[in-house]
Amino acid sequence: MGVIWETSFWAFLFVTVFAGGGAAYMIGRAAARGWNPIWQAGLQVMLLTAAVRFLHWGLFAGATLESWRQSQGSLLSLHYYLVDAIVLLVFAAIGFSRQRTVQMLRQYGWLAVETSPLTWRPLHDAKSPPQSRRD
Repeated sequence: MGVIWETSFWAFLFVTVFAGGGAAYMIGRAAARGWNPIWQAGLQVMLLTAAVRFLHWGLFAGATLESWRQSQGSLLSLHYYLVDAIVLLVFAAIGFSRQRTVQMLRQYGWLAVETSPLTWRPLHDAKSPPQSRRD
């Protein structure tokens, strides 16, 4: 048992990072595509985290009906739930930011410029002086 992964690094990598991270990325993307705030994606990621914890317990903790009471501690572990939630929230935030940048550049390309794959800024910063001066 590690601080970040419960049973093995490979189980954490496969279930949390690849499967859960991909789903969380898509949740963030879907929230941005619907012009919803990021906190709505965060609520959905909390439900996804519970599903990821169940997969960890069911696939890698040797869970059976007989071992339900013994394995219940790992299924309901707050520590590993929070670790998985943080990882999945990062993936959702990346998906949200990327999709929102693409939307802003596609729909408001005359007002926005891409600064990185995950960020954009207004074409003319509000702090800059006006382009035309009337003297």
